[in-house]
Amino acid sequence: MKKIILIISIFGLILITALVKNSTKKIEDKIFVTKNNIRSLKTALGDVLLEYNYLSSPEKLLQYQSQYFENDLIQKDITAIKKIIEEDNRLIITNFNKQLENNE
Repeated sequence: MKKIILIISIFGLILITALVKNSTKKIEDKIFVTKNNIRSLKTALGDVLLEYNYLSSPEKLLQYQSQYFENDLIQKDITAIKKIIEEDNRLIITNFNKQLENNE
């Protein structure tokens, strides 16, 4: 009788250990996937913050213009910008400024 109880206890402990290891493995896999997702999101956030803070500020843009382009860039009046649309093999030229007013 004692041998049967001992065998059942050992079998039960082995079964419980297998279940715990299996559930722990699933949790570790979820943690790994989540960490990878967070890592890629942190990289994307870093890129966006870099662009926002350094590349798109007016001071930086003026600095880059003078540093890299010197006199290659000129200021344009927005009313001089035209929009070209192709419809039915025809080109339609409209003022870009009217398009902006319609969107606002």
